[in-house]
Amino acid sequence: MKFEIIKRSSKSKARVGKLYTPHGVIDTPMFQPVGTLGTVKTMTFRDLNELEAQIILSNTYHLYLRPGIELIKAAGGLHKFMHWDKPILTDSGGFQVFSLAHMRTVTDDGVEFTSHLDGTKHFLTPEKVVDIQTAFGSDIMMPLDECVAYPCGKQEAEAALVRTTSWAKQAYKYWQNKKQTEKCPTLFGIAQGSTYKDLRKISAEQIAEIGFPGYGIGGLSVGEPQNEMFEMLDIVTDILQPDRPRHLLGVGYAPDILGGIKLGADLFDCVIPTRLARHGSFLTLEGKTSIRLAEFEKDFSPIDPECDCFACRNFSKAYIRHLFWAREITAMYLLTIHNLRFFMRLMEKTRKDILEDRL
Repeated sequence: MKFEIIKRSSKSKARVGKLYTPHGVIDTPMFQPVGTLGTVKTMTFRDLNELEAQIILSNTYHLYLRPGIELIKAAGGLHKFMHWDKPILTDSGGFQVFSLAHMRTVTDDGVEFTSHLDGTKHFLTPEKVVDIQTAFGSDIMMPLDECVAYPCGKQEAEAALVRTTSWAKQAYKYWQNKKQTEKCPTLFGIAQGSTYKDLRKISAEQIAEIGFPGYGIGGLSVGEPQNEMFEMLDIVTDILQPDRPRHLLGVGYAPDILGGIKLGADLFDCVIPTRLARHGSFLTLEGKTSIRLAEFEKDFSPIDPECDCFACRNFSKAYIRHLFWAREITAMYLLTIHNLRFFMRLMEKTRKDILEDRL
């Protein structure tokens, strides 16, 4: 993997770059649609290509449990299984494991958890997480880390930080050895530290020292106020090596993404655009609006006259509203197309603004 910075803003930490991976080049800043189970909900990969998505994120925890490593390996890897020839980033599964607090036990060696599907027991170690994602054949993978809830006490946050650093060192060493004999995805490190300034600084310094080729910034999409998220992000991006890509994990509202870009983040992912669409909401620069509103019953204009997506080129708000109230899947499909294209257009515009030093 190679990361090339094309332009740095003179007004913020924002930058435009190109991230070179085995399955293609990613223009940054870039938003990644989330394909948790190997698909972006309601979308086909033909749709994603038309929307100009350049990379998707898939979930290690869910794919490990179903359909499982062996089936994905038998298919020739995740790209062939999904029939997607562009880059894939897989997360470590750590966030999903830690969100199931009543179903897991954390030790310094790893995490034991109970499958939400069938109740079977599983144990993830830093090394096993690298093995799973290598078997998937993703382009970028994340190490096992411990993400704490918000709010949490400082002692709990510090313990998670210590464990995250220890696991990161183990994963990095294992990855370095493993890639001598087989093709492995690029491993990013993850900085944690909750919303404590000193812990964020310590975590960023420790993860940067290990020498990862790129970074995830975790624990900043768990309910904290926006100002705290930006404050923590500002601390971290001052410390992580400036020549390496930074992925702000799980952040998906436009104001948060734009603020993250100004503070030096390059990659983003979230289920927000697809989840909102399934609940009948669409996104524009003015914010989130529900297609269910009565005011759209006879509104024969597109969702967004400025948008070039399939939904906006061909259908009215009145028609999509009708489909939604009729419980037709097509409504969710069209809203998802629009919401994802909204983010792709937003990233295009933002890259242009940075290149012209207007952000």
